[in-house]
Amino acid sequence: MVHGNTTKVSSLAAADARADAFVRARLQAQPLTKYPGSMPETLPEAYAIQNRAIRLWPDILAGWKVGRINPPWDDAYGTDRLAGPIFRSQISHAKGAPVDCYVFDGGFGAVESEIIIVTRCDAPAEKLRWTREEAFEIAGSMHLGAEIASSCFAGINDHGPLVTISDFGNNNGLVLGQEIVGWRDVPPANWKMRTLIDGKEVGRADASAIPGGPIESLRQLLEISAARGLPLRMGMYVSTGAVTGVHTAAPGQEASIEAEGMEAIYLRLLPSRPVATLAASQPAKR
Repeated sequence: MVHGNTTKVSSLAAADARADAFVRARLQAQPLTKYPGSMPETLPEAYAIQNRAIRLWPDILAGWKVGRINPPWDDAYGTDRLAGPIFRSQISHAKGAPVDCYVFDGGFGAVESEIIIVTRCDAPAEKLRWTREEAFEIAGSMHLGAEIASSCFAGINDHGPLVTISDFGNNNGLVLGQEIVGWRDVPPANWKMRTLIDGKEVGRADASAIPGGPIESLRQLLEISAARGLPLRMGMYVSTGAVTGVHTAAPGQEASIEAEGMEAIYLRLLPSRPVATLAASQPAKR
């Protein structure tokens, strides 16, 4: 019995140390040359690291990114989606002019074309299982958008989804574009998108490229967040998956997200700047 308790305490301490290291690196905009400790081995361990980091981050939790867990990892972990937090100060609105976005110099950076859902109501905290029909009713609006994927750890995508989860889900921003009018009556296959970096097309697909489309991403997020005691709230932004793929990009580059019949989103990538120190940060408000 004593041995079991000691193991649990040691595991929690290790999760705390890794979260502290990721938060410190992000706040100081400093690259990590290696993973800060032992890499997580289970989904609960990976999310424990992320939970600690969310509590430390000095901003309000305003949404979530949902990413794919690709084969063979999906079979190993029993799910094909992962989640990471998006904070209020990381959300921008596209208004025709280029939007300044930030990636970690010396770390990993990428641009992703996304469908963004804005939730219309709170999800019941006690509800742990969701159907797609129920998730459909939680969605208030859908928008063209972009996720800025970035981590201080350059190798974040080289070690599987648990490492990705452990560092904020590899998210560093969301850009909200034009609302998709009549989205409830239009299948995702009709939303044809492409991504360009420095004027060159790097990806093209429609929103059905994400298995189950945006609503399936929302459905799984509702379950993931409820199980963590973080049910979705009204007005949260949900980035539902990289439609055209994950396209690496670095400070100094420009990107654009295009969809047929919609206003394009223009992005200007800049190096992330220090925002605070760990000692000065306060727990994130929810």
